[in-house]
Amino acid sequence: MHGRLAIITDSTAYLPPQALRRHAIEAVPLTVVLGDEAWEEGTEISARSLEAALRERRPVTTSRPSPDTFARAYRAAARAGAEGIVSLHLSSEFSGTYDAALLAAREAPVPVRVVDTGVVAMALGFCALAAAETAEAGGRLDDAVAAAQKRAEATCAVFCVDTLDYLRRGGRIGAAQALLGSALAVKPLLEVEDGRIEMLEKVRTASKAVARLEEIIVDRAGDARVDIAVHHLAAAERAAKLAERFRERVPGLRELHVSEVGAVIGAHTGPGLLGAVLSVR
Repeated sequence: MHGRLAIITDSTAYLPPQALRRHAIEAVPLTVVLGDEAWEEGTEISARSLEAALRERRPVTTSRPSPDTFARAYRAAARAGAEGIVSLHLSSEFSGTYDAALLAAREAPVPVRVVDTGVVAMALGFCALAAAETAEAGGRLDDAVAAAQKRAEATCAVFCVDTLDYLRRGGRIGAAQALLGSALAVKPLLEVEDGRIEMLEKVRTASKAVARLEEIIVDRAGDARVDIAVHHLAAAERAAKLAERFRERVPGLRELHVSEVGAVIGAHTGPGLLGAVLSVR
């Protein structure tokens, strides 16, 4: 907690543990269901378990936190002395998490501002960091919300996957787009736009897709002061190489994070995901 404000997000922000601790941000976990077993993201299920389940084509589904889970988090923050709470969550187009948080906020003992950031992964994480830094500097509830919203507007997420089948099965991309991605070995570059996953470009091979992803992020960064996160699922070597290229090519780079996505996002993208989040300060 920062002074009189508490910052709460959800597990799809994929903030590094040290960042969560340093800025006292709480991440409420979403749930991943493998077969008939439910696990909390980030606490019990590993990326390797998820990868194995996906490759074996075992049923994998995800679900939002319950309103009661958020209610408990809000009550705990109030007991710790918070007089206001900023609750920041992944796009409502992807999950009912935002709706669950809204329901819980109505009964919270202190004012709660619930924000649909329209983004996910470290795009959401950067929003939470912006809110926390504003609170640490003495900002009020509205100031922290505004900082998070401004950061969301200045952040983009571009990614490529080995196959669009997982996104199609999860309803995150249309069947026509999935078919296009399978035809003629096309490797689409995708972007989170207005809270949804949209086709950005079509590239012929996986190596060209990664090279084009790099160029897009470098071009968009320009000479601005930026933070970048590289995400992957079962593609650690490719992620490390891409991160090193950003270190070399982005002059205004301030923070660079490299992390494997958690089970909730991984369940919808499948193994081989490689993506980059660019956030202008």
